[in-house]
Amino acid sequence: MGIGLSLLLSGHAFAAPVDTGRGLAIEQGQLVLNGKPFRIIAGDMHYTRVPREYWRARLKMAKAMGLNTITTYVFWNAHETVPGHYDFSGQNDIAEFIREAQQEGLYVILRPGPYVCSEWDLGGLPAWLLKDRNAHIRSTDPTFMQPAQRWLHRLGQELAPLQYNRGGNIIAVQVENEYGSFGKDNDPYLQQIRKDIVDSGFDASLLYTSDSAPQPGSMPDLFKVINFGVGHAPERLPRLHQWQPGGPYMVGEYWVGWFDHWGGPHYVIGTEKVANELAGMLKQGYSVSLYMFHGGTSFGWMSGANWDDNSYQPDVTSYDYDSPLDESGRPTPKYNALREVIAQATGVTPPPVPATPSTQAIANIKLDESASLWDALPAPVASHDLKTMEELDESYGDILYRKRIDAAKAGTLHIDGLHDYAIVYVNGKRVGTLDRRLKQDSVAVKLAKGDTLDLLVQNDGRINFGEKMVNERKGIIGSVSMQGQPLLDWQIYALPFAINGDLKYAHAPCKHAPCIYRATFDAPASGSADADTFLDTAGLGKGVVWLNGHPLGRTWKIGPQRTLYVPGAWLKPSGNQLVVLDLLTEGQPTLRTVKQPMLGTTKEVVTP
Repeated sequence: MGIGLSLLLSGHAFAAPVDTGRGLAIEQGQLVLNGKPFRIIAGDMHYTRVPREYWRARLKMAKAMGLNTITTYVFWNAHETVPGHYDFSGQNDIAEFIREAQQEGLYVILRPGPYVCSEWDLGGLPAWLLKDRNAHIRSTDPTFMQPAQRWLHRLGQELAPLQYNRGGNIIAVQVENEYGSFGKDNDPYLQQIRKDIVDSGFDASLLYTSDSAPQPGSMPDLFKVINFGVGHAPERLPRLHQWQPGGPYMVGEYWVGWFDHWGGPHYVIGTEKVANELAGMLKQGYSVSLYMFHGGTSFGWMSGANWDDNSYQPDVTSYDYDSPLDESGRPTPKYNALREVIAQATGVTPPPVPATPSTQAIANIKLDESASLWDALPAPVASHDLKTMEELDESYGDILYRKRIDAAKAGTLHIDGLHDYAIVYVNGKRVGTLDRRLKQDSVAVKLAKGDTLDLLVQNDGRINFGEKMVNERKGIIGSVSMQGQPLLDWQIYALPFAINGDLKYAHAPCKHAPCIYRATFDAPASGSADADTFLDTAGLGKGVVWLNGHPLGRTWKIGPQRTLYVPGAWLKPSGNQLVVLDLLTEGQPTLRTVKQPMLGTTKEVVTP
């Protein structure tokens, strides 16, 4: 790498106030905690991606690998699904997650955003921010900044008391996230976010910014860390030295794996590559946070999307990430190798690795109850023009656009601004599908006077990175035309799919997709990680699955992901209910669970 430990202590000392009473601080180019040199060896793990019942077990695994710190984002859209209504209960009890980390002897680096990226829908921003088409997210526009300020202040009520010098374990707080890939250094927006974080009570922790771009989105007096993937240390670490002459030096996200897109491979990075490069960085004295230590699952609708190579790339539900701990929290060969590297670098023997729970398989889960979506439509909204999901106060799910044809038409039906996957029906019969991933926007149709045209659009996840995310509304964001003539006057149905007991199921095959299926099954070995299993979605087309009210995530027959993680803690000995929404599959499918995940054909990834 060519950067020795001597460089960490040379050059100009970083210009930040020294106050060891504030916990983590900077002295003479070094991080210090309570006045003593401190090296952060951390890993990202996100409370929303791990069942609450398993938080403690995963944190024990972090400690046993030799980590001293857990890094976590805070996902605004998980806490404020409706403007002004905040939820910090159950799975959203981030304060409890942080307290449990402290009880396991781990410090916490908090990344509150408000934008976080993380392959999470809209980078963690609530979809309702996009209801106003003139709103500008991640800017000083009051339509964004005022709710962001309210959110940060509310978050401060929960977490500011958990800072280190107030008896907690939060030692550092990030200001926004990777702003260098979006805006300019020292931007007024970034300055305002920093002020809001401090005003929210996070004035007792070291503040910092984190970037992978050539130039950081930061401010002169903020601690800067750098993000990069395996194999990039030789050119990226000198860049960090340019950003911050004299230190301290930290890799804020060391990408030890990668995420997957629908229709692509399951990406992996070789264990030996990761171990060797990490060993080199630790030998030279760098602080490092592994991204991800444990990826987990983007449950429900929360997987995001990228815009790359001029194409839309939605992410799968699994956030396994080829991490040291796999999606279900079990150690991998990468875990063992990095544990050894950390022990050698620190000279500290970590606690023993907890025993790995077994898994189970369940056969013959019959989806023998069904209902057709067409028989369960809500009341529509009449509109001359098309409306997006956000304009109908809908964040996730599907949206249906229906029009009665007033004169015969034949030719090309064109959708301008399809977000993201559409099925075209004429009089209830499917006549075509359109996929934003494949840049499909047109289909040939023949319409007679009095026909009913239906466009069922599914949200496959909002873009979470880069400038494209600012207009990432869902549904049809432009217009629909036939042979160049606009089609107007629609009945629009919001379909958020809040599954409840009001749906009337029949004990019969579903004959008219989209179908909503239900199965009831037993799982005698339930209630703990020993009962974890993986739902094999072979036989399904495209949709979403719920278990006992928990949204497991999206499915799509194109892969690579074929199994959905089913936490044993969410299973009951008997009477489990599995609900499946499937846009394409008809009949009476039978599913099973298996003991090991099937995430697709692997491919070695070259990270940015």
